[in-house]
Amino acid sequence: MNLLLAEVAQATQRLADAGVPSPRNDAEELAAFVHGVKRGALHSVKDPDFDARYWEVIARREQREPLQHITGRAYFRYLELQVGPGVFVPRPETESVVGWAIDAVRAMDVVEPCIVDLCTGSGAIALALAQEVPRSRVHAVELSEEALQWTRKNVEGSRVDLRQGNALDAFPDLDGHVDLVISNPPYIPLTEWEYVAPEARDYDPELALFSGEDGLDLIRGLERTAHRLLRPGGVVVIEHADTQGGQVPWIFTEERGWADAADHPDLNNRPRFATARKALP
Repeated sequence: MNLLLAEVAQATQRLADAGVPSPRNDAEELAAFVHGVKRGALHSVKDPDFDARYWEVIARREQREPLQHITGRAYFRYLELQVGPGVFVPRPETESVVGWAIDAVRAMDVVEPCIVDLCTGSGAIALALAQEVPRSRVHAVELSEEALQWTRKNVEGSRVDLRQGNALDAFPDLDGHVDLVISNPPYIPLTEWEYVAPEARDYDPELALFSGEDGLDLIRGLERTAHRLLRPGGVVVIEHADTQGGQVPWIFTEERGWADAADHPDLNNRPRFATARKALP
């Protein structure tokens, strides 16, 4: 075992003792980041090339600063995104939400599907859809100027139409013409603040986390936005907390113009997102 791998083993234990959920992964990612190599090549770093700055970034991660803030990058499906303070770090759970949306759009058999991403944050969802549905027209909106500094970097050179604004009244020019509306909105109840992981509670923007006493305030508003934007037969996909699985589909009722409202599990088989179809006239 070379020096770096021995240090990674020590760092893994330190991160585990600090309560970091994935200590081995993070210790290796930070070692690769500091030494400018892939994780699979850590064994190739010669002992004299060990960089003591490794312990500086390990100390930051021990304080529960997000791994992605330290490295400045987050991975989402086939994307590498720039992230940092002021923008929500995309989570693996959202990848299954996007996967479902991609399948739904492809099943529509629309030549150039129109897609809207509400509360886009880093742009992860919008960019994944633009990349994996090649002829799609993807529009995204974000309210926070701090978040938009990161979004603009990520969407630069892409065909995503990025706008700043409130998701509740966004894209009036697209009313009735959208095939799919997707969103990972804030959905944590204000009463749950103390139970949120430090990486999110202390570093993600509050605007991207909390939404009223039951966490569903914005989702209720987005239901109306989605209905306004979608064409008849168009689909909405909304991520939610795994504890809200029995509640969100009931927001998309037949009385409000919806059909086929349903919940779906993530890769861990926990209820993660709701879908509904705008009813035909």
